[in-house]
Amino acid sequence: MRHGEIDEIRTLPLFAELRPENFDTLFRGAYVQNFPPQVQLIHEGDRADFLHVIIEGSVELTASWNNRDTTMATVAPISTFILAATIKDSPYLMSARTLERSRIILLPSQDVRTVFAEDAGFARAIVVELAQCYRAVVKSQKDLKLRTSQERLANYILRKDHQFGGHGHFDLPMEKKRLASYLGMTPENLSRAIKSLADFGVDVNGAQVRINNRKALEGLAKPNPLIDDPRC
Repeated sequence: MRHGEIDEIRTLPLFAELRPENFDTLFRGAYVQNFPPQVQLIHEGDRADFLHVIIEGSVELTASWNNRDTTMATVAPISTFILAATIKDSPYLMSARTLERSRIILLPSQDVRTVFAEDAGFARAIVVELAQCYRAVVKSQKDLKLRTSQERLANYILRKDHQFGGHGHFDLPMEKKRLASYLGMTPENLSRAIKSLADFGVDVNGAQVRINNRKALEGLAKPNPLIDDPRC
């Protein structure tokens, strides 16, 4: 593992309070691997042998049932996945695959649980991260259950525009088929929702999105920090 990568990992909230000796213990058995795009990293239902820390690239988390698949989330650097399964020593509830060339640290789950039991600072950080994950799931459920497909797309566009600097134009970070899955729609419903947003000043050309009337779009979306603000 590169020294610069270790320094970056050390600043992550999850590891920042680790005592030095426990940090060394945790990362002594870790290793770093480069993965090409579209590599299956973990399979839904498998035991959680490792905690993954992505430091380059991006990873898609998916789930399946009865021959149906859906996108649950996209993970970007620097962050971990899937923490809950590691701590509980339980099967993964999601699968994960790389979307592009990715560099990932793998921490043995047994070492994570051992240090969790011994280091109070690490334990507090894990509780905080799991709480954040829980709140993200609640927000996602509220988005899916309380909003129409048109409203979900409108709020997604506003969130992404804010994430990319609030300039009123950006490129979709994923293909439309994956976006439809992420928003809980069929590709056909997404296509109709995109066309309907033209009446609210949104122009989508391929992957390019342009907001021409932010006030009209916000009037439709009615963004709510208790759903849309990741800081809440």
